[in-house]
Formats: sequence, structure tokens, C-alpha cells
Amino acid sequence: MRLLNYALIIIAGLVLTSCSEKNQTPFAKDWQVFAQRFYEDGRIVDTGNDGISHSEGQGYGMLFAAVAGDKTRFDELWRWTRVTLQRDDGLFSWRYRPCPEYSAACVDDPNNASDGDVLIAWALYRAAQVWGSQTYRQQAITILNAIEDKLIVTRQGQPLLLPGEAGFMNDDGLQLNLSYWIFPAFSDFYALTNQPVWQQLSEQGQILLKQARWGNWKLPADWVSYKDGELHLQNTLHTDYGYNACRIPLHVVWQKQFDNSLLSSFLNFYDQQAVPATVDVKNGNTADHSWSKGMATVADVVAYRAGKSVRKPQIMLGDEQDYYSASLIMLSQLALMDTESP
Repeated sequence: MRLLNYALIIIAGLVLTSCSEKNQTPFAKDWQVFAQRFYEDGRIVDTGNDGISHSEGQGYGMLFAAVAGDKTRFDELWRWTRVTLQRDDGLFSWRYRPCPEYSAACVDDPNNASDGDVLIAWALYRAAQVWGSQTYRQQAITILNAIEDKLIVTRQGQPLLLPGEAGFMNDDGLQLNLSYWIFPAFSDFYALTNQPVWQQLSEQGQILLKQARWGNWKLPADWVSYKDGELHLQNTLHTDYGYNACRIPLHVVWQKQFDNSLLSSFLNFYDQQAVPATVDVKNGNTADHSWSKGMATVADVVAYRAGKSVRKPQIMLGDEQDYYSASLIMLSQLALMDTESP
């Protein structure tokens, strides 16, 4: 009798698991695959970058877990991020390099990265919506207050988002990373706080994108300098359009309403037989390898949202083993979900 009962319990468990899997959205199923490849004890592992973890990856992981309804992993990710990366000011150290202590002692660069800060706050906001949590909501607001205090500066009467607290302001102006301006997140932050700075920041970012056009393709560089209301390429970290700026057009179309003129340069760049992973907008040199599957997926979504493709992209994570490329695929899928929902 015990063996029979035990067998019935196993069968019931398998049936429940099967039903649960059937009820999962395609995004939730892809999140499970993503987590199997890149999730490890509360942290997201950057497999293309020596196995480090960083605030960007934690933000992406938390965002994906929230949308997928995976509260267990969401809480584990948020706990690890708070304990290991969060600073006393509420922002987050950007890089953790595994070491024997497996703790905050492994943080080898305590400076923050504003895309990570924004993503973590956004993930908390969306988690608050999914699970009706006032705690997550307040934690998101606390991070947003720190971002306003430490990272948003005003020049020529307009707000600008610093890439990090330290190292991006000098006598020659500011260094900016326009891919850190996550427009759909700013829209949600305005809904959460009713603070106009988030609307103003979004508007200013899109104004800057109209200026940020260099080289034959008229593309933005990953890093740009800002002085007296103008953008230029002097004294930037590098002059490539590449692994940062490839996210910009996705952030643009990840809005219900957007300016199609912001996309023309990207669409022209996509329309070539072999698309390089990077191009130096100053001298025209290109990478000797083609773009990743994640970059190509971003392009598919941008073209579709811009009306250049009538067929909705069918996005699946597939066998992608690189953390960043897989993240771009997940983000592309999420952007379509968000913009096509009622």
C-alpha cells in the first residue's frame, strides 16, 4: 500500500509539473532556459566576461524573473544583489569578480553603473506590480531617490544621466552612455513617483539621439562627450558603435509612441549582407566578426516596430550560450510583449 501511495504521489507531481509547464508563457519558458545557463546561487553569471557578475546582469535577471512570475529566483537575485552589491547610498557596485570569499569582498570596482541601478529599480517596480508588494515598490523608490541625488545632473536647463557617480565629469564636460537611458523604465518611474524629471530625462535623451550621428552610417557611439549642449567624440572611452549602443533602438521602440526618425540610421545599418558586431564611427573600421544572434534579434524587433517588416518576429532563446546575446534576445521578446499588450 505504501508503494502504491508513493507511486500515486509521484504521478500527481509529474501531472502538476506538466500542467504548470503547459501554462507557462513562452517568455517564462525561455526564462527557465536562461536561468539554467546563467543563474547561480542568486547571481547572473556573465559567461562572456570571465564569469563575473554585475549590476546590469542582476537587473536583467530580476526583470526577467518578475515578468516570468518566478518569485523564488527573483527574491534570491534581489537578496544576493542587496547583500553583495548595494552600497550605503542605495546604488550598486557594478562589478563582482568571483573570489574565495564569495561575498562583497569580491567586488573589485565599487563605482556604480547607472544602467544597472535603473534596471534593478525597474525590476522591483515590475515585481511590485506582479505580486502586489508595497515592499518592492518602496525599495524601487529608494533606489530612484539615490539615482536622482547622485546621477542626474542639470546642464543648459536639461537633465542628464551620468553613467556612474565617479569619473564621468571633468572640465571638458560630461561623458555619457546613451544606451543607459532606458526609456520604458523612465515611463514607469514617472508613473510610480509622479516626478517630472523622468519624463524630462526621456525627452532629453531622445533629443540627444538626434545629435548622436557620426560616420558613414550616422550611428551613435557607445560613449559620447557632452559640453555646452553639444555632443562630440573627443576623450571618450572609445568611438565604436557596438555592444552598448546596439540597445538604443530597442529602448526607442520599447514605447507605445516613438519617433520613427530616430531609427533610420539603425535600419540602414542593419540592411547589409554581413553586419559587423562593431563599427568605429570615427574612422569606419569594423570588427572582423559579425553581430551576435542577440543583436540580430534586436534588429528584427526594431524593423517590425518601425513598420519595415510586416511579419512579427518569432523570438526564442534557442541554444544561445553567451550571457549578453541571450539577454538581448530576452529583452527583445519582452519589448514585443510590453508594446503589444492592451
